Amino acid sequence: MRIREVGLRAACFLGAAVTVTALAGAPAVAVPAGPPTIAPAPGGPNTTTTPPFTTPNTDDCPQKTQPPAPIDTSEVPAPGEPTPSQLPVPSPAIGGQRMGDCGVVVPDGAPPVPAEISATAWMVSDLDTGRVLAAKDPHGRYRPASTIKVALAIVALRSLDLDKVVIGTQADANVDGTRVGIGPGGRYTNRQLMQALIMCSGNDAAHAIATQLGGDKATVAKMNEVAKSLRALDTRAATPSGLDGPGMSTSAYDLSVLFREAMNIPLFAELIHTEQVDFPGFPADPEIPGDKDHPGFPIGNDNQLLYNYEGAIGGKTGFTDDARQTFVAAAERDGHRLVVTLLKADVRPIRPWEQAARLLDYGFALDSDARIGKLPESGSEAIQPSVPLATPPPRADGSQAEPVRPAHQGARIATLIGGPVLVVVLLLWARRAWRGRR
Repeated sequence: MRIREVGLRAACFLGAAVTVTALAGAPAVAVPAGPPTIAPAPGGPNTTTTPPFTTPNTDDCPQKTQPPAPIDTSEVPAPGEPTPSQLPVPSPAIGGQRMGDCGVVVPDGAPPVPAEISATAWMVSDLDTGRVLAAKDPHGRYRPASTIKVALAIVALRSLDLDKVVIGTQADANVDGTRVGIGPGGRYTNRQLMQALIMCSGNDAAHAIATQLGGDKATVAKMNEVAKSLRALDTRAATPSGLDGPGMSTSAYDLSVLFREAMNIPLFAELIHTEQVDFPGFPADPEIPGDKDHPGFPIGNDNQLLYNYEGAIGGKTGFTDDARQTFVAAAERDGHRLVVTLLKADVRPIRPWEQAARLLDYGFALDSDARIGKLPESGSEAIQPSVPLATPPPRADGSQAEPVRPAHQGARIATLIGGPVLVVVLLLWARRAWRGRR
């Protein structure tokens, strides 16, 4: 093989590798909804290979009374337990007349909403004033998945001694779903359990917290009482963690209400904005021959909007097979703080946090007085109207205004710039070497 061919192939391979490396993990580029992708079949006519994306239509209010039918048996009541009845539908709709609509609701004269949204229901509202800016099926009932942990956080942060040390149990470690890594015999403060709950959605942390609140049933009752007090009447928790259970329900409107209430708690605002903390390990299990002590480890915030959206405050993610992707988050721009909620979303055509980013951009671009409804004046805001919503604390260096960006963003940009330069250098080297051998 000639040196020129070697050089060209090496340059192309290296260039491709550099580009792939640079783009890996970068935010996906939105592809507007359009016609199906057509690929020619060998020896035959063109065939459709990818169905077109369409946002689910909710104009006929399919979820007015209850969430979509489950796809598994997670919501079958345990033997001897009753089947939960449907939650009453308030009339008129809480939040204003237009909150009773089931399709897309935007202010008069507003531009079309982004086309890349797969969430069946969503809402954008002002965190500080409570104005609802835009929505789709705001009171439609869907499953919250782990976003219901916002309600658990409200109860726990107002009930538990955050400095109290809790000993991890095997029951904590055995819970279903996402776990942070609590081990039997491990020593955890309630503050650390809240970090695990809010930052990385640990169901084992939810179990350890619920145990202190009287067990799952008592904790769920307290969460539902909080929802009722806030007039979040589409919401009914069935589990502390958000795992699907009989009667589980919320709405895009209610999730915004719960998040706004949680933002009255300074530690909640701090934890949703925290990127990484160290989490304790746990001792060796004497019942396991040869087991050794398990050291501590870092845990990171699983909300990608926090790392990739300028002005992101933080939020909460969720997923179950029945609920699909759920999300609630907030961001600040030009002195305005907006909240976005997504229910029954999918990872196409773009990821949920990217859908949230599109809707936040849309909300920030609306007129400052845009409004289609209002979040209720209830809970701590109604009782103590002078208490401001909490804001994330300043960083260790005292800075507050810098936008949050991925820690590896600089390296990615350098790679994107340096990769093509390296390819050109290799091509020139190959050409010179080939000429020298002619």
